[in-house]
Amino acid sequence: MSLSLQLERQGNWLFRHRGVFGTVLLPLIAVALRWPGLPVSAWSDAAQQHLAQAGLGVSVLGLLLRAWIVGFVPGGTSGRNAREQRAHALNTRGAYAVVRHPLYLANAVILLGFALGIGSLWFLAVFALGYALFIERVIAAEEAFLAASYGEEHALWAARTPLFWPKPALWQANVLPFSLRTVLRREYNGVMGVALGFFAIALVRDVGYGGMTLPDWCAQRPLWCGLLLAGLAVFVLLRTLKRATRLLHVAGR
Repeated sequence: MSLSLQLERQGNWLFRHRGVFGTVLLPLIAVALRWPGLPVSAWSDAAQQHLAQAGLGVSVLGLLLRAWIVGFVPGGTSGRNAREQRAHALNTRGAYAVVRHPLYLANAVILLGFALGIGSLWFLAVFALGYALFIERVIAAEEAFLAASYGEEHALWAARTPLFWPKPALWQANVLPFSLRTVLRREYNGVMGVALGFFAIALVRDVGYGGMTLPDWCAQRPLWCGLLLAGLAVFVLLRTLKRATRLLHVAGR
């Protein structure tokens, strides 16, 4: 079996079982929060809190990047497909004119924020290596699917467009206008994931390992409690609107 075919098969498996990546990281996250190593372990509590807040800021930037990309794409493309590759059209304009996989790039920014928030240099290195190996295989599978589906159109687009690192000079305006309702319908899970993730990181570090009581923690760390409540409110509201109404539906999106 050729190396490219092996990467494609591994990528299809990883695409269908994307939760494996997070599950594998959970024990490492627990260790990194307990023993972050130098230099972070020598920092003051205030400095570590600032680092966690910076990580949150990076993840929010990733969410905004995802929102900007998703707001322009047509229906049946760039979705959160769980079981199989799917693309009813080949996106080649807007963000897809400057990089072939902008949503994977946005996801990398979100996850980088989490890695920074954990506050461990050795974990950041392990995460970067693991994510590179993971995303290389998923992208290989997606590229093979798009090439088989769109042939010469994909070949021409791939020849001029970078795989993962954007080239802004290639920008071409989007065909469709930005749709906020599409973003609200499709991206609330990401908001909840970021809110819950940073809340859990802070809770484990301060209460699980730091010895703080839960009431003291809530009083001294209002940012993380407020973040979780805001994430839950957004999740419940938008999920309800999506499931029970047509308010967030946009034709062709």
